[in-house]
Amino acid sequence: MRGDADLFDLAGEVVLVTGGGGILGTRFAEALARQGARVAVVDRDRDRAQTAAELASGGGAREVRAYQADVSEAVSLRTLRQAVERDLGAVSVLVNNAATKTEHFFEPFETFPLKDWQEVLAVNTTGAMLACQEFGPEMAKRRRGSIINILSIYGIVAPDQRIYEGAVYEGRPINTPAVYSVSKAALLGLTRYLATYWATQGVRVNAITPGGVFSGQNETFVERYSARVPMGRMARADELCGALIFLASSASSYVTGQNIVVDGGLTVW
Repeated sequence: MRGDADLFDLAGEVVLVTGGGGILGTRFAEALARQGARVAVVDRDRDRAQTAAELASGGGAREVRAYQADVSEAVSLRTLRQAVERDLGAVSVLVNNAATKTEHFFEPFETFPLKDWQEVLAVNTTGAMLACQEFGPEMAKRRRGSIINILSIYGIVAPDQRIYEGAVYEGRPINTPAVYSVSKAALLGLTRYLATYWATQGVRVNAITPGGVFSGQNETFVERYSARVPMGRMARADELCGALIFLASSASSYVTGQNIVVDGGLTVW
């Protein structure tokens, strides 16, 4: 019988992280590798994936590889699976973390372009579905696997529009567009559906819902957002890693169809 500490050990697991070059993806890859997993860092931008993989590898001490793929394209994902299986082995944990912003991402709802709407859904929601189609059946055949979908608080509650007055990120005004909320809410539905679909085949499907993560937003936004949070601050990217390791490991062997909300209490109020 394994000890309690061993429950979180990921040695022998092959974990694939989409959106691996982003703020959360980079932290996820490093945390997973530190727990002993072989990690495939996947991003549409090859250079971002490579940078994240080098950081996660700890100077080459851990087995981490970078891959370029577009999750909105089934052919790209099939090629990706073949490459990862050749290099690292069969994927046992899939982290659907990829999300995108488009040219007109911050446009008001009334004028939000259909093209941008479709592009965001293609990555945030359809991309996760396609990745589940590509990697889930192989897990089911082996009768073991964990799929973790990364959501957002704005997939389970509506954004407070007041906190965006004067909010700036990377030099431009920001908001949370309707398409982002819709894409993440849909992903929660997919999580629950697949949790029951593959439950008897040893594949667990769960979600993590992060609250707002600080990544350089201006002081006005940080203050207004933090005032909405019982803990009084935004999250750090590394604070999502505990929930991730739990769901990736045997510590959560009897957990499926769940959504772990890591938001400092924002959705409690």
